[in-house]
Amino acid sequence: MLTAPAHRPQAPVRVGSLLTALLAASIAFQLNASMLSPALVTMARELNTDDATIGLSQTVFFTLAALFSLFVPRLSDILGRRRVLLAIIAVMLIGSVIAALAVNVEMLFVGRILQGVSGPVVPICLLVLRHEITDAKRYGAMFGLLTAVNGGVAGVDALAGGWLVDRFGFRSIFWVIAVSAAIAIAIVIVWGVESRPSAGRSMDWWSFLPLVVSVGAMLSALNEAGKLGSANWTLVLVYAAVAAAAFVVFWKVGSRITDPLLDPQLLRKRASWTLLLTTLLTMAGVYAVVNGLVVSLAQNDEVGFGMSPDLASVAFLAPYALVGWLVGPFAGRLAPVIGYRALLRFGLVGSSISTLLMAFVGVHSAPVLIGATVLIGIMYSGIANIMANGLGVVLSPASSPGFLPGLNAGAFNLGAGASFAVIPAFQVALAGKGASAGTAGYTGGMLLGTAFILAALAMSFLIPRPASS
Repeated sequence: MLTAPAHRPQAPVRVGSLLTALLAASIAFQLNASMLSPALVTMARELNTDDATIGLSQTVFFTLAALFSLFVPRLSDILGRRRVLLAIIAVMLIGSVIAALAVNVEMLFVGRILQGVSGPVVPICLLVLRHEITDAKRYGAMFGLLTAVNGGVAGVDALAGGWLVDRFGFRSIFWVIAVSAAIAIAIVIVWGVESRPSAGRSMDWWSFLPLVVSVGAMLSALNEAGKLGSANWTLVLVYAAVAAAAFVVFWKVGSRITDPLLDPQLLRKRASWTLLLTTLLTMAGVYAVVNGLVVSLAQNDEVGFGMSPDLASVAFLAPYALVGWLVGPFAGRLAPVIGYRALLRFGLVGSSISTLLMAFVGVHSAPVLIGATVLIGIMYSGIANIMANGLGVVLSPASSPGFLPGLNAGAFNLGAGASFAVIPAFQVALAGKGASAGTAGYTGGMLLGTAFILAALAMSFLIPRPASS
């Protein structure tokens, strides 16, 4: 069973209001990603740029979200989770205003960079929730609802995003995100609770810089490799070498510091690296398929179904997110009974079947593509995503509760960024002129996503059983 720290009694009368505050914060973060999916094509047109550049703005957002997720949850253990949560949402609010006022791509990038600071919102919320809830099943249901936000806000975000971009342009979406961030700040101030399990301990900043360099260089290598035929492979090798060298520096510095940011000994544990790789591979396979290829195919007039952005949101993104919200709380409640790992594998198997169905049948049939998207919403958003987040909490060491949730959030964001860097590029490389060639591109991209999901499934069998679940 999950246990709360012995030094602090539980305050059950605040659980309902606390959950509301955590949901408000998580929703404000999620809108940065899912609400923009129907607007990517319009953003490229209104800012006089191409789809690849706008896709890069998505990659930049997820990269920054990943980097801040590496250390902010641990920092929140020391400074206070409520305080840190309010700070990163405030930065996200500023970034949203800048993006809403963007007159060129450079200004948009600045806004997206600041929005990326909010990457650790969900893991911090999960840590706060676990600190307050002692009953495993009750906690499971609540964390299931909370983490289902990662798949979208019950479909309303995608639906509203498509409707807004059709009528008011992409800038209106950023204004809505800014307002949601302001509301979240107000609710967290009123109903949020503070917890500082590592109060008084020092924060290790010396190992942070090489870790950031390593992760940034690794993602840069992925971005360059994602250009395939036009990629500079020498540059890819240079980025990879820099990533490896920076990681070695991080490892050596962390081994010599008394209280390191990320203890290398904890990273060496099977519970850490197997979960992180499983999460990264899962996101690499799912995210760009649903939020990139499916949406693009739906709006493609030549080889797709010629839908408007708002209709594509109604038909695909809204049902995907809605079923995730419906299934998530039940999956979370079942996790302590059936097992986190068993449900994770079940969700990954279902996700791979869904992408195969998309690749071979859905590209030719809108109803089948909608059905396959709903199925992956159940299997990934409602089950696999929930279990991966839950495992990050229950496998984290008691001495550093923010350790694995932070790294796992980084893996989610890195996987999403890598997904948008690799899968759409692969689809474009395979696509040619004519309907059959264009469809082959989408099929190839979806099959690559399936390969990533199957790799995640294989890795999941190495995850050890959580002792505290």
